[in-house]
Amino acid sequence: MTQEHFDRLTAIDASFLAQEGPTSHMHIGALTVLEGPPPAFGDFLDIIRGRLHLVPRYRQRLSFPPVETGRPVWVDDSSFNLEYHVRQTALPRPGTEAQLYKLVSRIFSQQLDRSKPLWEMWVIEGLEGGRWALISKTHHAVIDGISGVDLATVMFDLTQEPREVEHPDAAWQPSDEPTSAALVASGAVGVARTAAEGARRLVRLATHPQEVIAEVRDGLEGLGEVVWAGLNPAPDTPLNVEIGPHRRYRVVKTDLAEFKLIKDQLGGTVNDVVLSVVSGALREWLRSRGIRTEGLELRALVPVSVRAPGEGGSLGNQIVAMRGPLPVYVDDPVARLRVVRQGMGELKESKMAVGAAVLAGAQGFAPPTVLAQASRLNFSTRLFNLIVTNVPGPQFPLYVAGRRMVDLYPIAFLPKDHALAIAIMSYDGQLNFGLLGDYDALPDIDAFAGYVRGAIDELLDVARERVSAGNGSGNGRARTPVGSGA
Repeated sequence: MTQEHFDRLTAIDASFLAQEGPTSHMHIGALTVLEGPPPAFGDFLDIIRGRLHLVPRYRQRLSFPPVETGRPVWVDDSSFNLEYHVRQTALPRPGTEAQLYKLVSRIFSQQLDRSKPLWEMWVIEGLEGGRWALISKTHHAVIDGISGVDLATVMFDLTQEPREVEHPDAAWQPSDEPTSAALVASGAVGVARTAAEGARRLVRLATHPQEVIAEVRDGLEGLGEVVWAGLNPAPDTPLNVEIGPHRRYRVVKTDLAEFKLIKDQLGGTVNDVVLSVVSGALREWLRSRGIRTEGLELRALVPVSVRAPGEGGSLGNQIVAMRGPLPVYVDDPVARLRVVRQGMGELKESKMAVGAAVLAGAQGFAPPTVLAQASRLNFSTRLFNLIVTNVPGPQFPLYVAGRRMVDLYPIAFLPKDHALAIAIMSYDGQLNFGLLGDYDALPDIDAFAGYVRGAIDELLDVARERVSAGNGSGNGRARTPVGSGA
């Protein structure tokens, strides 16, 4: 992985710093449950210590140029202490999963210290059944969901036999701390690189005018679609209220095979089914709050990776945001899936992702103050009601110190005035939901988790009925040719 001392944050990475506030924490992570018994804490530290050379960013902290002369840079932390970042605790007896989720809630209610590398890992002992758990927490400025999956495969093992320690921690020596003059110069270098990129584009325009003109046309059309979406605001809901710093966390464990059966019988993609399930759960939750759902369509902020093939090992964010439909007005689960398929199919055929990428690229030219304002606009409640992020994970078991990871649950973040975020991640045949809610605005998060399971079962019952009736895979798609279904 290329993660050098004095790397400058990209505009997207810096936007997550700008968006962070006292009540909106911009860290993400995961809860993993492993077979027991847990390793000795010293042995676990040695495993992490022996692999930190594979992720240099985990020993780097932020350094901010004076008077906002440029975006922050990553610098080696001369006082790096692994024991600060990797922590050990235990659940009180009986060590239930409910107690574990409350611990996750407390840990994710605390912001990361920006004077240190922006990550923590917690070793949790005492989980019932002789198991133990890991809670990882990393600032979104460091990592996105896709690169996080790759990081897990680097830090953990692919077989039960642990890899040998390749480089002891004592071999690492931090680079020199940058001076204020060097930080100012880094901003100037960034401006020069931006200008050089503009010059390269001009050269390309002269040598390949038709290609460049087509790209510009697509970009302008995409920008128009993004602007049009912004002129049609997301509806006001109990999800979009002032939030506090404290969190509630719950999970819904499901099987990936269930979602594949649904999409094979009823059409669409696994992601279409996920969004339909979220829509069904939101419908029931709103109705439990006394909210009428007739004619109501919510919007989900759906991050889409633009990470190119071969960039899987790089940290940082390479994503654009799409706004997917959540048709809570539709009562019938199959019809709801059909509406989601159609809406997502239209998004795929649109140029909104191109427009979002153009905006993200334009932010690279913006000074820090303008970038901060753009970040606040990107996460405005005017644009979406909640984050729904679906990340494909490894479909094979991972191991830590020879212990198999049996469950993996993702954890998203809450932007300002957003009381719920839903992260979904597949792992070794599972497809698990991580629900992160504001502590005060979502006291009924357990009920919401039940609504998610209920929405899955609704679709699953129909899919199984079609299998029992002798319908082959894909028949549902043929009968309901709406959207791309790809």
